[in-house]
Amino acid sequence: METKELLLKEENLDPANWDEMRHLGHRMVDDMMDYLQSVRERPAWKKPSAFAVKNLQKDLPVWPTDSETVYEDFLSYVLPYNTNNIHPRFWAWVQGGGTPFGMLADMLASGMNANLAIGDHMPMQVEQQVLNWSKEIFGFPSTAGGILTSGASMANITALVVARHHFNEEIKLKGLHASVAPLTLYGSSETHSCVIKGVEVIGVGANQFRRIPVDEDYKIRIDLLEEMIAKDRREGFLPFCIIGNAGTVNTGAIDDLESLSNIALREKCWFHIDGAFGAVPRLLPEFDAALRATELADSISFDYHKWFYVNYEVGCVLIRDAAVQRAAFSTPVNYLLQHERGLSAGPEPFSNSGMELSRGFKALKVWMLLKEHGTKKYARLIRQNIDQAHYTASLVKKNQQLELLAKVTLNIVCYRFNPGNLSDEKLNTLNKEILMQLHEQGIAAPSYTVLNGKYTIRVAITNHRSTRKDFDILIQATERIGNELTRNA
Repeated sequence: METKELLLKEENLDPANWDEMRHLGHRMVDDMMDYLQSVRERPAWKKPSAFAVKNLQKDLPVWPTDSETVYEDFLSYVLPYNTNNIHPRFWAWVQGGGTPFGMLADMLASGMNANLAIGDHMPMQVEQQVLNWSKEIFGFPSTAGGILTSGASMANITALVVARHHFNEEIKLKGLHASVAPLTLYGSSETHSCVIKGVEVIGVGANQFRRIPVDEDYKIRIDLLEEMIAKDRREGFLPFCIIGNAGTVNTGAIDDLESLSNIALREKCWFHIDGAFGAVPRLLPEFDAALRATELADSISFDYHKWFYVNYEVGCVLIRDAAVQRAAFSTPVNYLLQHERGLSAGPEPFSNSGMELSRGFKALKVWMLLKEHGTKKYARLIRQNIDQAHYTASLVKKNQQLELLAKVTLNIVCYRFNPGNLSDEKLNTLNKEILMQLHEQGIAAPSYTVLNGKYTIRVAITNHRSTRKDFDILIQATERIGNELTRNA
């Protein structure tokens, strides 16, 4: 009798009415398709209202709320105040805009709710296929290793762990005490901050990352790199890794990757390429000379959610020596042993290739989108963005009140408003205000950086929805706002 009573009280989280949930799901898909289709009709950015923020700040839910009401809260307080990187005039930082099919792929992956750590199931095979395609794109051998990550930050950290293990296997068990001297690694002063975080996380320490100065095109100075390595060896340090930038975050500069590879080979250092977005133009023949050396790297990181326009989040790291990657991360435990048959059989567990055990099915959207569009179309869109960058630079050069602050080598345009009669300090303040007004007026969403002490409006173009007309609007608005501010000063 007691057992029957307990069974009657058992619950689950499935809907009580499947038809109602199906209807709500169809409405959600329709609403999001309308949202994506009408994106150009909305401002490029909209500040979250105080009312919306206040309505999210509620007590922890104790009692149920029906799904329709929860969804209405989303429509009212969340959706209108998106980052809006789906907008055709969003060029802040380096963020791709996603696609409708990618959204649906995420829905399918979430419905499957697969964990890609271990097991004999097709999601494991899908990720391996995506990795194999990635190897083909960047010239890595089919025997190479790799893993999909949340983004280039985790991809870079993964590569650094493997590089450290390759240099000294004892560190995995004994920590950095196993090293007879401090490890050092090298990259340009333009190297992304996530790499520095990675150096900190793996225990080497940010002070052991040698920031090599760059030339006038923001590329690493090869001569100074060689001098620094020689100096470190004389002083008893242990060089173990050289990092090349395929598209620096500030200007899109591509280091001399082939020379870096040669130095790494000579110095017996691991050669890693941070190609978060700038390695992707390897799909274009015109970038063969600049990016062919990706096939010489020991590891490379890049993001599918940047210049492959895949919905957030998914990055990737490829490791030339799969055995070294496995040795760096595998930790045999009895509850993760592979079996000859059953669910515990299957391909090599991805838990042996990186830090994470629980891993979502992010590979599905990459697999589906690569199949939907093919690399030829991606190549055309990448070339389109690069052409748009050069077009924007030409608009800046033609305008006597605007100043181009860096050579356009890829997809990033750095400029400022400069009427010609202000100090750099006042120009910095002025251009910061211009940027904020571009955002607040909902015109466009470029980002910013500082180059040689000059505040810079930075347009990073990884947007498949942008047209030349959008860049006309940006430049016209920059001039207008700049003139309004200087007249009222």
